[in-house]
Amino acid sequence: MGSDNGQTGTHTYHSLAEDGPFGSVEPPKRPTGRLIMHSMAMFGREFCYAVEAAYVTPVLLSVGLPKNLYSTVWLLSPVLGFLLQPVVGSASDHCRSGWGRRRPYILALSIMMLLGMALYLNGDAVISALVANPRRKLVGAITITMIGVVLFDFAADFIDGPIKAYLFDVCSHQDKERGLHYHALFTGFGGALGYLLGAMDWTHLELGRVLGTEFQVMFFFSALVLIFCFIIHLCSISETPLIDVTEALSPQPSLQGSLLSSEGLYEYGSIEKVKNGCRNPELAVQGRKNKNTASRTQRAMTMKSLLRALVTMPAHYRYLCISHLIGWTAFLSNMLFFTDFMGQIVFQGDPYSPHNSTEFLTYERGVEIGCWGLCINSISSSLYSYFQKALVSYIGLKGLYFMGYFLFGLGTGFIGLFPNVYSTLVLCALFGVMSSTLYTVPFNLIAEYHREEEEERHQLAPGGGLDSSGRGKGVDCAALTCMVQLAQILVGGGLGFLVNTAGSVIVVVITASAVALIGCCFVALFVRYVN
Repeated sequence: MGSDNGQTGTHTYHSLAEDGPFGSVEPPKRPTGRLIMHSMAMFGREFCYAVEAAYVTPVLLSVGLPKNLYSTVWLLSPVLGFLLQPVVGSASDHCRSGWGRRRPYILALSIMMLLGMALYLNGDAVISALVANPRRKLVGAITITMIGVVLFDFAADFIDGPIKAYLFDVCSHQDKERGLHYHALFTGFGGALGYLLGAMDWTHLELGRVLGTEFQVMFFFSALVLIFCFIIHLCSISETPLIDVTEALSPQPSLQGSLLSSEGLYEYGSIEKVKNGCRNPELAVQGRKNKNTASRTQRAMTMKSLLRALVTMPAHYRYLCISHLIGWTAFLSNMLFFTDFMGQIVFQGDPYSPHNSTEFLTYERGVEIGCWGLCINSISSSLYSYFQKALVSYIGLKGLYFMGYFLFGLGTGFIGLFPNVYSTLVLCALFGVMSSTLYTVPFNLIAEYHREEEEERHQLAPGGGLDSSGRGKGVDCAALTCMVQLAQILVGGGLGFLVNTAGSVIVVVITASAVALIGCCFVALFVRYVN
């Protein structure tokens, strides 16, 4: 069906929640309870991440995964995520589901997370029950476990972008800041609980005997937490679906008194924002003036236009992405090798010694203490997220960003230079400062950039939709989030080489410290902060 301007077959979408004819339609203030419900997704996601961190290596070792496939397992998911994250972000920007733009993707990715966990935690047991041939059993167990790990990592990495875009769509600017703090708070709580449950010896408890192995116990808890948290998250704040303007333009008498402007422009955001809407003659005049602008900016995005939007994004978005990449590279360099560092450097153990030797048992003890250090990191992240709200009024986002990188760089440097059990555990609290910073400040800046751009577009062309290049909030959040996958690729491909070259895992924390301190300079000199 064609529109009035003669462009047949053109599908045009509009969101008055983002850009109204007379300025931005500000969503209502969200109750704290609703923002906490929205943050439960981060609790469930991080809980499952912590379980994976605690159990994925023992699972891979138990099924007999060859060493030459380890790099494939760890790199395949971030490579896929880095390539596809912006595509999913763009698709969610133009999703026309009756349930809203973001929630269908969040639901699909949460199901993928659950399926991935089921495969890597239970795949060996299922294959053993179904296959008798030892060789086929080995190949089947390795294949199922690898698929599960990659699927879980892929979905868990992907889901952060739609969750953030969902928050940005349905909240006012002040509620976005509050929501991001609650996200970081519950991320820390979820990680802490996951590490605590992972550190328990379930084989000697009644639940372990009933379910079979500790892998099945952790799947039971993980599935329960994941399902519960995402049901609450998806019911937290309602979305209104995005409507195709060309369909809405068809004459339908029943729509004359509906929530529709004369140009068929539905409001997108939350249901509460469009209650008691009515037809407005002034809105009709304004809509006619801006229909061509909407047509240019709201068409469904192709792969070519998506790449163009990413390449031509403003410089301050690119600098923010680079700073996010530097931060996650430093953070992951330390976190992915931290338990190994505790076992080899702090406790002077040897993972390659016979399993009944003193050196190997010492190494295992160091790994266990390292898990407690990661738990301290999660608790610290939650506490710091709470105090961030007070700190930002004194030092601003620039001060928070700089301080997060600086304290992390300082802490990891001290750990590398003076490896000691007690000082290392104390300094783990600084890891939480960095974690909270990475989960909140960059997305706060994205929200500031979006608000500034919306105000400029309303001054130049009221009623405009997406950015003139075709970018939406989903694409911007996805571009920022895929820096995490790129950091995983860099860490997975580069740190192994550094460790082999240096002959010691201590090079990992020194590298993390150096990269974080470089990041300090970058966030101070290149990242743009909105007054």
